[in-house]
Amino acid sequence: MGSSVETLEFQAETRQLLRLVIHSIYSNKDIFLRELISNSSDALDKLRLESLTDSDVGADTSDLHIALDVDRDARTLTVRDNGIGMSRDEIVDLIGTIAKSGTAGLLEKLKGAQDAAAAQSLIGQFGVGFYSAFMVADKVTLRTRRAGAESGTQWESDGEGTYELREVEGLPTGTSVTLHLKPADGEDGLADYLAGWKIRQIVKQYSDFIRWPIRMATENTGAGSIGAGDTDAGSTDPENADAAEEAPAPEVETINSMKALWARPRAEVTEAEYHEFYRQISHDWQPPAKTVHMRAEGTFEYEALLFVPAQAPFDLFSRETKRGVQLYVKRVFIMDDCEALMPDYLRFVKGVVDTHDLSLNISREILQHDRQIRAVRRRLVKKVLGAVKEMQRDDAEAYTTFWSQFGRALKEGLIEDTDNTEALLELVSADSTHDPERTTTLRGYVERMKDGQDAIYYLTGETRATVENSPHLEAFRAKGYEVLILTDPVDEVWVERVPGFDGHRLQSIAKGQVDLDEPAEGDEQADAERAQREQDFAALLTWLTTALSEQVKQVRLSSRLTTSAACVVGDAQDMTPTLEKMYRAMGQQVPPVRRILELNPAHPLVVSLRTAHEADPADPALAEIAELVHGGALLAEGGELPDPARFTRLLTERLARAL
Repeated sequence: MGSSVETLEFQAETRQLLRLVIHSIYSNKDIFLRELISNSSDALDKLRLESLTDSDVGADTSDLHIALDVDRDARTLTVRDNGIGMSRDEIVDLIGTIAKSGTAGLLEKLKGAQDAAAAQSLIGQFGVGFYSAFMVADKVTLRTRRAGAESGTQWESDGEGTYELREVEGLPTGTSVTLHLKPADGEDGLADYLAGWKIRQIVKQYSDFIRWPIRMATENTGAGSIGAGDTDAGSTDPENADAAEEAPAPEVETINSMKALWARPRAEVTEAEYHEFYRQISHDWQPPAKTVHMRAEGTFEYEALLFVPAQAPFDLFSRETKRGVQLYVKRVFIMDDCEALMPDYLRFVKGVVDTHDLSLNISREILQHDRQIRAVRRRLVKKVLGAVKEMQRDDAEAYTTFWSQFGRALKEGLIEDTDNTEALLELVSADSTHDPERTTTLRGYVERMKDGQDAIYYLTGETRATVENSPHLEAFRAKGYEVLILTDPVDEVWVERVPGFDGHRLQSIAKGQVDLDEPAEGDEQADAERAQREQDFAALLTWLTTALSEQVKQVRLSSRLTTSAACVVGDAQDMTPTLEKMYRAMGQQVPPVRRILELNPAHPLVVSLRTAHEADPADPALAEIAELVHGGALLAEGGELPDPARFTRLLTERLARAL
């Protein structure tokens, strides 16, 4: 070891920043090991690259690796690599000075950060993750020799006010960071970082897919260096030299899998490997319905391995459900549920996204607003929707199963993702009057439309049976018009947001005027018959509108009824009763919507009611019959009566009189 020792002071601002890093920034102290292993991995990457471009680099690249050494007696944990190493100037530049440019600015930003996550992101941007080691260590000793250099350098600090630099001879190429650990303290979040199981747990969680092997002696062998010949930060006791020579060589094992499937070409990965990896990240023992494996290169590089499950999880629609895919940066685990990479309506998608250009400490808040992350998200969404479309095209049975599991969630995208409306509409599958057993796509509906039909007809309701028994369907069924049957709560919302599909507007058959009997142009007889009907019923309609003014805003004749006496419809822009109930259930106050009562002019009850009104408009029984007609129309569509007890009493009295 050289004799030249320099003691240098941290700047005042740097000391403040270091205290923040040690005491305030990181809520999870385990990540110190993630940071150090990531630094070692970068050093190995740099040596591999430099050896390819410079044949005189002077370093052995045949066994590049990271080693973790534990010395229980000395209470030290050492992270060493045989990577590129650092020169003295590089240490001063990269390690000795925190955030060498803009330290004051960084400090102000940290003080203004709203939470620890935002502060971590700032730390990552300024590249001082190395200093997280002081969260768990009283002293840190770094020893390094750069590839091609004759001597090495030792940097040592207790993280308080100064650090020491000295020249060291005989070091191997690479870097070792020795942490003189603080005692374990559960209240302060300090685990026993000398315990082999704890080290393995951290490596498994954060660094399992690092491309380089991470090696460690098995716990029963005690301490022992497994690096490239580096000695420990302290000197070896000569009295114990013979005992050390006689001790058995430590058994060394690689504790990370290095199996980052997403980083391998798809042609080299088997379906069995995909399924096994999917099981690991999803805890779902069924194979996925679809696998998306992609790689993007250019200004922002990333790999993604995504899975569309075959079966929905039980908590798919729970508000507490965590969503998002796993985020890695250069194979280093960052977070488990990265919501910024996947929209809520695709919350069932599982997988991994590994970027090359993000900070290790990027926060969820920064991710939400990062332009590159938004671009990645857009491409991932298109890839997933494309995979689902491929399933729809190539395997109808599998797609039917998929839609039964995830269709309700997918339709949420029609509300929140306007960029992909067309792609989502192509995927929509719905029950229909066309086939009582099979669902149909909107594309299939359009292909079966009648000549001259310009709208896609639909009707919403709580169940298929309720919709099929609705009086609104009578004329459409009689004339052979297909109607979509929409029974998911989300259907009430998306049909209002989407203007149409393939040039055809979406039209509810329970709203507005629907006239399937429009006479041909110049059909004077049909026009005359319609005008006569309106005249014959004008007085009754006017009286009913007044008598039921608290329940309806208009009473008119219907062209959509064939067998029922009456139905209740809304104006084209009215909120449906089901949607009204949904808003109220969510605690939102909405004004009650008065709807329109339509009468079937050919029904015997309506004809008799007109006759009775003409005979005695003042008969009090007519008002009761009007209430019963309106209540019956509400019940027929599956609606709720405003006063069920009164309706039952009136109906009972009328039946008694009839008998």
